[in-house]
Amino acid sequence: MGDEASNRSVGTSDAGDGAAGGAGEQSPLRSRASFLKNWSWESLISLNERTCRRGGAEPGQNPQTYRDAESQWRQHHQTERTLLETLDWLRAFHRQAPFLYFNGNTFADVARTLVDTLFADLPASRRRESASLAAHYVAGVLDQESMISGLETLLQAADFHVGDRVRTVKGSTQGVVKRVLSDGRIVWLPNRGRRELLALPESLQRDSKDNRGGRES
Repeated sequence: MGDEASNRSVGTSDAGDGAAGGAGEQSPLRSRASFLKNWSWESLISLNERTCRRGGAEPGQNPQTYRDAESQWRQHHQTERTLLETLDWLRAFHRQAPFLYFNGNTFADVARTLVDTLFADLPASRRRESASLAAHYVAGVLDQESMISGLETLLQAADFHVGDRVRTVKGSTQGVVKRVLSDGRIVWLPNRGRRELLALPESLQRDSKDNRGGRES
């Protein structure tokens, strides 16, 4: 995961009204809690040091931003925020770059751990993908609209019917549901395939292009 190091004041959110509006009122992204209360500044230092050593870099402090970032974290990390606001806050710290190296990886790992814990009830494949989306957003390699759309799709109940357009969790393959077996497994046909595939419902998600108007009888 790449590390962006542009200096930017913490608290500057990427959440515009339009993008944030993509998360519905009932979305887990709108739930409020003190999500970072157990993440002390010392824990971030330790995380960054481990990441630096794995990457072959010497841990250190950015003299231009470190003290300000440390002060803001210590004062406000226990503040109650929505999950979306929390991810924006982590992304802003990444951009402020309080450490010399691997700021993106450090704050993205916090987001990954947070989302993986919050969504523990999801099937493993969806939980991993949700955590990955959050981490890539904080690291600056995924825009907010795509992150919101991806998370909300992964959080949808896996309730499929014949004719539904579906795709794999990672989105690499699209197709259509042909049959739903009595044990809940899905028989589906990839767009570019001639052979039907068998899948667990949690390994698929509804294709965003599905208008549910083309079901087969």
